[in-house]
Amino acid sequence: MNATVRDVMTTRVIAVPQDADFKQIAHMLAKFRVSACPVVSDSGAVVGVVSEADLLFKPAEPDLPVGLTRLRWKLGEESKATAVTADQLMTSPAETVTPDTPVSVAARVMQDRRLKRLPVVDDENHLVGIISRVDVLSIYERPDPEILGEITELIPAEFGLDPADVEVTVTAGVVTLAGSVPDEKTALELTARIRHIEGVVAVRNRLADGGKRALPGRPAGPAAARPLSLQVLASDLMAPRRRGTWRGGQPDRRPSRRPARRTVATAAADHQQVATFRRVDQCRGREAVHRHHPDAGGLAVS
Repeated sequence: MNATVRDVMTTRVIAVPQDADFKQIAHMLAKFRVSACPVVSDSGAVVGVVSEADLLFKPAEPDLPVGLTRLRWKLGEESKATAVTADQLMTSPAETVTPDTPVSVAARVMQDRRLKRLPVVDDENHLVGIISRVDVLSIYERPDPEILGEITELIPAEFGLDPADVEVTVTAGVVTLAGSVPDEKTALELTARIRHIEGVVAVRNRLADGGKRALPGRPAGPAAARPLSLQVLASDLMAPRRRGTWRGGQPDRRPSRRPARRTVATAAADHQQVATFRRVDQCRGREAVHRHHPDAGGLAVS
């Protein structure tokens, strides 16, 4: 199944002529609760799209400037804030698609151009429908049993595999593949093919090759599926390195130039040797810190 725009588009389209005035456009958008509508010519061809964002230029217009010259220039300026017809307000030319355009292509155009909707036109550029973001996302309403049926059919038809060797489960659009395949190439191609099936949200590859060996990055059994403990990994990285050995027990014959790591006990001993006390300096009106070291034989004022 390869969904096209024809399968998901809305055929009841609200459109306005080029000479529609500002109030007519605002009334149409509010009445039919849409955020934009195509603008068509007298022959029915799509010439642009007018949206709420185009109309917002008028109420968001800043205050008029002070001064006769600036005021005359501002009042004579032509912009969307001073526009009164759809021909002046619309964004033109309009981005359009045809009914035979794949939904994936329409979604890519919306994402790249940051558009919320696309008018659908025929070969003569006449309006036949409109597709919105909601229409594009409707492909994910496909039931899981239907997705499972398509995957079960394509495994022997396109890859020549025995359906009994590949276990497929579909839950909320997430496909999980388990079992064994001849090689890693087959597993990757099968995963890529299933990802492009309509309604598939994600694919979990749990396949192994013919020798029951887990493919790179894919666990084959419960033992391999256990994740590495972050606590164990952190303790191994933070553990002090013994001179003459690598982490993991491998010999290291290089001379160590790293100083010994300070431990909590060493820091506590240093802290006991340096006693810090504070007194208020009455003359200078600030706080002075005095440190007393047993080996110094006196007071050190900082």
